[in-house]
Amino acid sequence: MRVRIAGTGSYLPATCVSNAELSQRVDTSDEWIQSRTGIRERRLLGPDDVPSQMGVSAAQAALAAAGSSPAEVGLLMVASNVLEQPVPGTAPFIAQGLGFPDDVPFMDIMAGCSGFVFGMAVAGALVAGGLVRSALLVGTEALSRFVDWQDRTTCVLFGDGAGAVLLEHSTGEESILGVSLHGDPAKAHLLRVEVGGVRTPVDEIAVRARRHFLKMEGEGVFRSAVHMMERSSREALAQAGLSADDVDWWIPHQANLRIIDALARRLQIPRERMVINIDRVANTSTASIPIALDELARSGRLQSGDILALTAFGAGASYGTVIVRW
Repeated sequence: MRVRIAGTGSYLPATCVSNAELSQRVDTSDEWIQSRTGIRERRLLGPDDVPSQMGVSAAQAALAAAGSSPAEVGLLMVASNVLEQPVPGTAPFIAQGLGFPDDVPFMDIMAGCSGFVFGMAVAGALVAGGLVRSALLVGTEALSRFVDWQDRTTCVLFGDGAGAVLLEHSTGEESILGVSLHGDPAKAHLLRVEVGGVRTPVDEIAVRARRHFLKMEGEGVFRSAVHMMERSSREALAQAGLSADDVDWWIPHQANLRIIDALARRLQIPRERMVINIDRVANTSTASIPIALDELARSGRLQSGDILALTAFGAGASYGTVIVRW
C-alpha cells in the first residue's frame, strides 16, 4: 500500500483521576491497581461533556499536523466500541463537529479495541485503491460511561480519550508495509456488554441486574492477548519482509502493562522500544494506539524512515497488526 500517515492528533479530557482518588470510590488501592495493570491514573469525561467532541479535537490536531483541512478529506472513518448513539453512530457527529461538506462519506467501524488497527487497514486500502483521495481515521472512546463503578476488576482499567491520523497517498518511502488481521469468535464472551443491542434491548430488569455495564473475563483476555498480538505481528512483518529487530517503535494496545511486557519477551524486544503510556492514560481502547502514536510523533523521538508496529487485540475477539514506515 503506497499510503502514508500525513499527520497525527490526540485528545485527553482535563479531569485526571489517580488510583488514590479512585480508591475513595471503590474497594481498591494504588498498590492493587499498579501491581496488576501498571496504571497510575486515567482521564475521565465530565458528566456534561459530549463524547464525540474528543474525536473532533483529535481529528483537528491531525489535520493541522498534516497541513490539511476538512474540505480536503475524502473519507472519515471512526473506530469505537460504544457509539455516541445506537443510530446513527458516532461518525456523523464528528463530521458535523469538523464542519465537513455535505458530500464527504463517513462511517463507523467496530472491531473491539483492535478497531483502529482494522481501520488503518481498511482506510489505507481505500486510499491505495484510489477510491478516496485521503482518509481521516479516528479512534475515540468514553468507556468510563459503560463500566460498573461498583466492580473494581473493570472500572479501574479504563480511561477516556481520542486519537486520529490522516492517511494520504505516498510518493516516497513512507507507507503501510504489512497488514495481518484475524478474529476468533469463540472468545466473544471475554469482553462484552450484554444488553442494549437488538438481541436484548435495555429494560428495567436488565438494568437492575447491572447487565448494561461492561463485563470482562480478565484471565481469559490475558491468556489470549499475547498469543494474538505475537501471531499477527509476525505475519505482518513477514508480509513486509522484515523481522521484529527491524522495528524501531512498537505501539501495542495499552490494555495491561503485564501483557505488553509479555509480548516484548515473546518477540525478544527491548522494553525501551515499546511505546507505553498506560500508566498515565489507562486503557483507552480504540484510542490507545493513536494517542500513543501522537505522543511519540510530538516527542521528537520519531524519525523519518522509522519502522512502526501497531498491534492490538479486542472484543470479538479481533486482533491485528499494521507495519508502517514513517
